[in-house]
Amino acid sequence: MLRPRLIVTALLGAAAFTAQAAHAEPALKPAAQHAASSADIARWKKAAQQVTILRDKWGIPHVFGKTDADAVFGMIYAQAEDDFNRVELNYINAMGRLAEVEGEKEIWRDLRMKLYIQPDAMKAKYAASPAWLKKLMNSFADGLNWYLHTHPEVKPKLITRFEPWMALSFSEGSIGGDIESIDLKQLEQFYGKRTELAQLDAGKGFDPEPRGSNGFAIAPKLSKSGRALLMINPHTSFYFRPEVHMVSEEGLNAYGAVTWGQFFIYQGFNDKLGWMHTSGGGDVIDEYLETVTERGGKFFYKYGEGERQVRAVPVTLPYKTPGGAMASRTVTAYFTHHGPVVRALDGKWVAVRMMDEPLKALTQSYTRTKARNYNAFYKAMELRTNSSNNTVYADADGNIAYFHGNFIPKRDPRFDWSKPVDGSNPATEWKGLHDIRETITLFNPASGYISNTNNWPFSSSGASSPRRQDYPDYMWSLPENARGRHAERVLKGAKDFSIDSLIAASYDSHLTAFEPLLPQLFKDYEALPESDPRKAQLGEQVAVLRNWDQRYAAASVPTSLAIYWGQDMVAQHGARARAQGTPAVDFITSQLNGEERLASLARASSKLQADFGDWRTPWGEINRFQRISGDIDQQYDDSKPSWPVAFASANWGSLASFGMVAKQKTRRIYGDRGNSFVAAVEFGPRVRAKSILAGGQSGDPRSPHFSDQAEMYSRGEFKDVLFYKEDIEKQLERRYHPGM
Repeated sequence: MLRPRLIVTALLGAAAFTAQAAHAEPALKPAAQHAASSADIARWKKAAQQVTILRDKWGIPHVFGKTDADAVFGMIYAQAEDDFNRVELNYINAMGRLAEVEGEKEIWRDLRMKLYIQPDAMKAKYAASPAWLKKLMNSFADGLNWYLHTHPEVKPKLITRFEPWMALSFSEGSIGGDIESIDLKQLEQFYGKRTELAQLDAGKGFDPEPRGSNGFAIAPKLSKSGRALLMINPHTSFYFRPEVHMVSEEGLNAYGAVTWGQFFIYQGFNDKLGWMHTSGGGDVIDEYLETVTERGGKFFYKYGEGERQVRAVPVTLPYKTPGGAMASRTVTAYFTHHGPVVRALDGKWVAVRMMDEPLKALTQSYTRTKARNYNAFYKAMELRTNSSNNTVYADADGNIAYFHGNFIPKRDPRFDWSKPVDGSNPATEWKGLHDIRETITLFNPASGYISNTNNWPFSSSGASSPRRQDYPDYMWSLPENARGRHAERVLKGAKDFSIDSLIAASYDSHLTAFEPLLPQLFKDYEALPESDPRKAQLGEQVAVLRNWDQRYAAASVPTSLAIYWGQDMVAQHGARARAQGTPAVDFITSQLNGEERLASLARASSKLQADFGDWRTPWGEINRFQRISGDIDQQYDDSKPSWPVAFASANWGSLASFGMVAKQKTRRIYGDRGNSFVAAVEFGPRVRAKSILAGGQSGDPRSPHFSDQAEMYSRGEFKDVLFYKEDIEKQLERRYHPGM
């Protein structure tokens, strides 16, 4: 709750927030297609004739063009074919226009984006872009507009014509991950009419699946073929990225996962090298406490020995009303030189500073896909605009490398940058960016392997790992985790890796988080007196867990019992963990007592009994993969077909991640986040790779490629990647020019 002396409690709750619903526009009609000129159509048609799309037997589009611009045109067109809804929605989100589609409840999400994304500024950056990049942005817009022109039956929710500058609103592969760190409830409290913060849901049932990924690189000396290997294993929401291949005669030949609506391969490989991004590098976002006063209707903030005026910018937030009409609200947003003000804390305003270089970010995202060797890849990294990710790298020259973060501001290490700092003190200013050589990196470590699982970098390569004492704390932001310990176990000392054995290691079934938990439980149970009724009630459950090898399997009863037990502990005590800022699994491991652990086991047994008729239910009967709808918020149904999945939530140390984020309304668990696009790659004179995609390439339930990979996915079975044209031709489903 905010303290009474906070300046903005009344001012921003009323005067700065203007409702205009009384001036509602007529009811919304379905978005009409933008009328294309004859010149537009002629240009689009000519571009389409220069592009050939080969769809293989899995529906994967292999896009061939003479120029990079041709490949971009065809690749974005193919994405629209597979799921235009997701393409458009990503841009609606990126430009802060979701409330125009979803209603007033989304205006704060829109405000958050509009604090950083302003069309006029993006248009100016587009105009200042180098000619080669401007061509790609032009082709991006042309490809989507050609798709809409040739598919009049498709009715966009909002965007009836795409403009080239829009690509800059969505320029880094993590999709605004930095901006999403701004809490919407706090933003609404600051700029809206609310007087206190809504309580966050303490959470019941299954702990949210961690956002993150695994990346492994294997040096030639540890591989059977004597060639470098790369494991690409992002953990995202399912159907977040399709699988795409784009080729041009200008040196582009990239394959991998592309975020819907973007025209670069986000994580993948070309014929010479590959890259995998994992979330959670250095501390890249800082909050500044601003001491604000008001005089004559204007706001000023203290800086050094003087003060500066707060910049006030009106931001209009259109939204759709329940009746379908349009209305809008206008918010006066406030900015200091540190960035936008997003919340208040103990009577001060909090401004946020983060990476805000969309043109450089788009340049880096695209140019790394064309790098042909380590030096060229390093040069792309020197743009230093990948603020959300670490990078695991391997190439055909036999090099493996690791970059912990990329955009790392230089800061005074005397301050605790994990907390808001004093914005009035000039010593807290950023002092430029660290050069790559100053950040936490690895290049061909003696251990012969590299891993990252969203954990700290100090266990990334066994004895060859970077040393914590050599770097300031702000260069890393996440601790060790159960997956990190698991990865070290399967990689250390291993050799003769092949694509298949690397996949097997990446799906190793051990659940490391239970290693410390189960001995505690056994000790608790043994300490019970014989007269305690729990001795009999829980005896069989404890015996089952004692005999468990702590490995998941579809037929495993102890996997079900252990995970339900762990999740009950998280549900019961997660609020305490959050209050301490401690990861929930770490908290239940270190801070629960015997009574709490035994009580959770009893509740877990009862829940399994109630939901499935017997607590002895095998894990594969509970944990399922289901794809029955192309809707982004797919609803799950116990009565409809699904596939058993053995691998489990990353919370428990499962390297192959499968968890449920959506609110559970079913008895069974239906994964919606975790392993999505996964690929294992071997680099040499010819690239060899295998991959799997959650469900399938298409978002249309009528397509044969909607769920043709689902059963394979559920078993952890991979398909051969068709990278070379002669191989694609042998398993070709369709050849065509876009829209023809």
